[in-house]
This record gives sequence, C-alpha cells and structure tokens, in this order.
Amino acid sequence: MRVANQYYRTIWVDDENLPDVHIIDQRFLPHQFKVEIISTYRQMAIAIKEMHLRGAGLIGVAGAFGVYLAYRDALMSNQTADFVQKAISEIFTSRPTAVNLKWAIDIVCSRVADGRILEEKAQIALDAAKQLADSDAESCRLIGENGLPLIETLSRNKKGDVVNILTHCNAGWLAFTDYGSALSPIYLAHRKGIKLHVWVDETRPRNQGAALTTWELLNEGVPHTLITDNTGGHLMQNGMVDLVITGADRIAANGDTANKIGTYLKALAAFDNGIPFYVAAPTSTIDFSLDVGMGKIPIEERPGNEVRYVSGLHNGQIADVLICPPHTPTANHGFDITPARLITGFITEKGIVNPNSNTIGKLFN
Repeated sequence: MRVANQYYRTIWVDDENLPDVHIIDQRFLPHQFKVEIISTYRQMAIAIKEMHLRGAGLIGVAGAFGVYLAYRDALMSNQTADFVQKAISEIFTSRPTAVNLKWAIDIVCSRVADGRILEEKAQIALDAAKQLADSDAESCRLIGENGLPLIETLSRNKKGDVVNILTHCNAGWLAFTDYGSALSPIYLAHRKGIKLHVWVDETRPRNQGAALTTWELLNEGVPHTLITDNTGGHLMQNGMVDLVITGADRIAANGDTANKIGTYLKALAAFDNGIPFYVAAPTSTIDFSLDVGMGKIPIEERPGNEVRYVSGLHNGQIADVLICPPHTPTANHGFDITPARLITGFITEKGIVNPNSNTIGKLFN
C-alpha cells in the first residue's frame, strides 16, 4: 500500500544473503514513520510482544521471520539445536491469542526439517517466511475481491449514494503484509469510484483505530470520520451505518470469533438494528482445534499502563499522558469473543462463508 505515494509492505527483507528483517514500527504512527531493523530472534519476539507490529496476519509472518532469525542466530554464534528450539518457543509465546503465529511457525519448522546444516536450515526458513509474506498479501487481495460485491450491492440499493461502513481497531494493511482484511474491500471499492465513508472506532486502550486506521485511510484518500468507541450504537440506531466489517485474531470451528476488545459490543448493536456484521479474515485465522470459541480461546491480558496512559503528540514529541490517579487498579483484556450467531458471514480469500461449523469445515474438505 501507499505511504506518501511510495509503495511499502509492513515487513520485508533486502535482496542479500541471510539479511536482516525490516518492519514498519507502528508505535510511532501516525505522527512518525519509522522503519525498525530486526537482527535477532529476540528482537523479533520483543517486537511482537510489545506491539512494534500487530495484527493477526502480520504477527504470523513476523513469527515466520523470527524462526529464520533463530536459525541465523544459531549459525552466527555456533549454537546448538536446543538454542533454536528455545528461541522458537519464546517467539511462539509472545502473543497467545492470534492463531496465525502458531500456524506460520509450524509451516516454517516443517520445511526446515528437510535441511541438514544450520546455514541450509536458515535459508529454507527465510524462503518459507518470504513465501508466507507473499501468500498473506495475496490472501488479503482476494478478501478484497470477495468483499467488494457487498459494497457494490449496497451502493446500487442506495442509488449511488454514500455507503457508510463502520470498522473497529485496525484490520488494514498494517495488520497484514499488504491490503488488509476488513479494509481490503473498502480500498477496492474506493478505487472503483464507489462513494463510501468509513466510521473509525478509536479503539481504546491502544487507539489502533485512531492512530493506524485513520492514517491508512488518509494515505489512500478514503473519506472517513473518527469516533469514540461508544458512538457506534447511536449511529446504527439512526440509520447512519450500512455495514460493519471487522477483522479477527482467531476463529473457532463453529464461527465464534476473537477480535479486539469491543468487537462483541459492535456485533450486538448491529444485530439489534438489522445491520450486516461481517468478519474479514484469511482462512489461516481459523483454529479447527477448537470446536467453539467461548471459554476456549485464550484472552490476552495486557499491562495496566495501557489503560492508565494515553500516547499522543505533545509539543512535537510523542508522550504518554496519565489519565487517572496513579496506581489505579485496571483490567486490560485485549480481546473479546463474538458468538457466531451475531455474525452475518466471514469474508475469506476463498469466498464468503456462513458462520457455522458445516460451511467453515467445507473450506478445507
């Protein structure tokens, strides 16, 4: 996607032998655009855990590159296989909710098994990570193609009037390698000249909507309005939302979906007002090891200071501002689970799928 009219992916490597990994450091957006160079597996584990990068798809691809870096670290420091396994375990536990991380690590590790010496294993891991990055971008492009008809139909029904879409958190290209999930159909519709407008939830406590989604939409020239998280229900009650599209961090086999905290409340409001609620996600986000999501998908609890402080620009510098009395007790659940019964459908790279075990299972049969 575009940043000041220049094409970027969220994660990449230069064309050299066993290179470092580059990422867009999302902690500084939207105020500063910074690229972080990651040279070790531990730096990648920290980047994932501390949200230098985030989003289910991107976490998976970053984990794949982390496995490559683990083998490169072992090669450069003459370490043993035990070192690599401990490194991979550290990467795996960096974010517990997004299933894409385990999925990507498993793929890379299965391919590396064919290697004989560390240098060969590192190269195989690098090639696998690059292929996963390309596959992630292509999946998101197809999600856009498959979701586009939903917006086209709404536009026709409104006789070309503006289609209003509400989204939560950031499920754009910053959450994947490219294109994004929830925003991918929006980008394609905008490029086709369809009149649309996006309501952007700020998404407390880390404000990914305010900081990241607005930044993406500005760079793409998509009309949008930033709203507080509590505004969506009011907009829906007053006919100001035609469609809700969110992303997902993990989808159980029955369609129960874990996504950024607050998604469940949007689904309830959409259901009450008869508004279509779609979840856009690649099929790698589906966890068939879980028959249901409620009570089984692990919900990450993050540090309390994410609630106590708000990050923003102050006198030209990025600063954290305390918004409550110091040491105020907090609860900071990173995700909630939306029951399948509240979801209209899943927009995937393989098409739009109804939210039930039978139709989801057919994706892999």
